[in-house]
Amino acid sequence: MEPTQVRCWSTQNPLYIKYHDEEWGTPIHDDRKLFELLTLEGFQAGLTWELILKRRTALREAFADFDPEKVAKYTVTKIQETLTNPQVIRNKAKIHSTVSNAQRFLEIQSELGSFDKFIWQFVNGKPIDHKLKSMTEMPAETEESRAMSKELKKRGFKFVGPTICYAFMQAVGMVNDHLTSCFRYRQINRENTAST
Repeated sequence: MEPTQVRCWSTQNPLYIKYHDEEWGTPIHDDRKLFELLTLEGFQAGLTWELILKRRTALREAFADFDPEKVAKYTVTKIQETLTNPQVIRNKAKIHSTVSNAQRFLEIQSELGSFDKFIWQFVNGKPIDHKLKSMTEMPAETEESRAMSKELKKRGFKFVGPTICYAFMQAVGMVNDHLTSCFRYRQINRENTAST
């Protein structure tokens, strides 16, 4: 990207720039990718997103490229192996919850055909455009993220509070929270319009 490109994130960090420019806010309907981002957002609780991006490759390797069918079958031995891997974030509760969440994820797929169908219902299948002009307008949670959190918890998911759910919604493009001045805001809105 040319240096004059206007982004909503004021950063020189190449990890953040790549994630912002190529992923964040782009609508995702692929179940495995949805599982990956739900897991990563859960791992971020209490940590920086930079650390998550730095450990993302190791987390992918540790969790079978975020294949929920494989992760759901992790044994005590496999979980222990993950807990001793210095490349991942060795948080016992988060690692255990990833395995448990994979099992709950498969239950939703079995019930509804896809996790995508389940999760996008919270925005009626269409991204919400908040038309944000500054970062100060960005909410930490919304009515939709609270409803999602409540339903996920009811179904046995862990690390899915309303703030984590909102960050997930932003990541997978259920909301377009790029600032209106950001080049990605217009790109994503064009893509969303073209796909409807």
